[in-house]
Amino acid sequence: MIRVLFVDDHEMVRIGVSSYLTAQPDIEVVAEADDGSTAVGLALEHKPDIILMDLVMKEMDGIEATRQIIEKWPEAKIIIVTSFLDDDKVYPALEAGATSYMLKTSKASEIADAVRATYQGQTILEPEVTGKMMLKMRGRNTSQPHEELTNREMEILLLMAEGKTNQEIADELFIALKTVKTHVSNILGKLNVADRTQAVIYAFKHALVE
Repeated sequence: MIRVLFVDDHEMVRIGVSSYLTAQPDIEVVAEADDGSTAVGLALEHKPDIILMDLVMKEMDGIEATRQIIEKWPEAKIIIVTSFLDDDKVYPALEAGATSYMLKTSKASEIADAVRATYQGQTILEPEVTGKMMLKMRGRNTSQPHEELTNREMEILLLMAEGKTNQEIADELFIALKTVKTHVSNILGKLNVADRTQAVIYAFKHALVE
């Protein structure tokens, strides 16, 4: 039996999809959440086989919830189920650790199939998402390192350039200190620099800071 946690802030979506999944002989919805913060707690409590994660929610969005779940439980398998195909949603969600990416326009049967495939270790991506990833890979050789930064990472890099500490950044962006540290680590890795000072120098050298 594949145990599923379903996270979505629309009650009717949860009712509809959960009812279909529960009717499957090999799938069980063990818990539901309507925001990312609750999802993190339920994920760590139930340790479901699959997490179906919405992206745009109050309190905490699906990207941050995915990031926190993966940080605390790296084995988690998360399927994004959303209406959005924007670059600032797709890339950060996958970089946060999501395994698969589905659209809410998918049939319930397709979501069920994605649950089974992801459970078996496969990655299921909408064709549009696959296309975006292919284009990104092709352009990677000619792109600048900072172009790989997510919007949030760029925001934090600019705050670093203002001389703010991790705690000050966390307070200003209303996110956890641990989350800031993770972002800073990702920034250093993507820019291929050794420390914060070099990251700030990079930002000024490439005119990222006025």
